[in-house]
Amino acid sequence: MAKENPLIIALDYSNAKQADEFLQRIQSFPCKLKVGLELFIAEGPDFVEKLIAKDHKVFLDLKLHDIPNTVASACKAASRLGVWMMTLHALGGVNMLQAAREVISGSQVTKLVAVTVLTSMDKKQLNGIGIDQSVNETVMTLAEATIQANMDGMVCSVQEVAAIRKKWGDKPTIVTPGIRLQNDQPHDQSRVASPQQAHNLGANYIVIGRPITRATDPIEAMNQYLESWSSSV
Repeated sequence: MAKENPLIIALDYSNAKQADEFLQRIQSFPCKLKVGLELFIAEGPDFVEKLIAKDHKVFLDLKLHDIPNTVASACKAASRLGVWMMTLHALGGVNMLQAAREVISGSQVTKLVAVTVLTSMDKKQLNGIGIDQSVNETVMTLAEATIQANMDGMVCSVQEVAAIRKKWGDKPTIVTPGIRLQNDQPHDQSRVASPQQAHNLGANYIVIGRPITRATDPIEAMNQYLESWSSSV
């Protein structure tokens, strides 16, 4: 059986026209697509539905963080669209996460993953908003809430994957942003790692945006990421 492609490509565009132009460039290259706040607000659920109608698996990355009922209702609406996976923010707490879990049962198509600490944040930034723990400690605290709420998995940087696998084994699906090859620019990411490192430590999926979407040859760029991932086998 062929192994699942770990690539989630971030469609970090301001409108559907730009996203569609990129998708034309990669044609039928097998990958999953992340729709984040900017594109979702610009184009709405209709754009997501169009992607799904073309057999794309959509990772809806809205990092929902609100009162439990509101988040649960939003998750239910996303599931109706046919979204493959979506994000909630673990800072919303166990009650919020559990409310979402209750409306998205195991038989539903949509997977729920909770964001722990953004890969753009470091200890200084955490301390600046009143969190006295280190980044790793904060991630583990929020990962605990994710496990308690029976989420499908979590989003964290590669640097925390080993600790999560050591404590909870293979159970949670782990999605890792902040992925870069050696010569890539980190952009606004503070905690970055290579695909090879992500795979070695136990990540399931890796999220890559600008190094692929802004590449001269995006298919070649995607193949380079896959080669790095596979070189850890």
